[in-house]
Amino acid sequence: MITAVDTNILLDLLIPGSSNVEEAQHQLDDASEKGQVILSEVVLAELAAYFPNSHALEAFLVDTRLELLTGDQKVWVRAGQAWGMYAKRRKSVMVCAKCGRNQQVHCMQCQAPLRSRQHIVADFLIGAHAELRADQLLTRDRGYYRTYFPNLSLVLS
Repeated sequence: MITAVDTNILLDLLIPGSSNVEEAQHQLDDASEKGQVILSEVVLAELAAYFPNSHALEAFLVDTRLELLTGDQKVWVRAGQAWGMYAKRRKSVMVCAKCGRNQQVHCMQCQAPLRSRQHIVADFLIGAHAELRADQLLTRDRGYYRTYFPNLSLVLS
């Protein structure tokens, strides 16, 4: 069993006082017992911001038994396809990341609807990498992975 890990799970381990640290550690340990645990280049890049140098980052990867598994053109193309679907479907409403409910938010000054980019292309690269390189993705994000990567099995933390 190959489990890809989303950045949010790893940040639970790194950010002091995270309320999800125990669950994240349990999920990572469980995935490690069942097989290989991998991360994409995007997750590695996002993690790098939390370490003083590459040696400290490498030590964290060894301690957590995480392996970098690079993507290829198929991963990039799949991410682009999913991103394209998202961009076409994106509405001028805010969407709750937890429950998926649409919310209309207006400017306090002129009452025009506000629009926010809820996801960036990096999110889609993580999803495409997991879909094509792993059996499942360990994440706290639910909605958009299910919508744009319906064949991706999710382990939710």
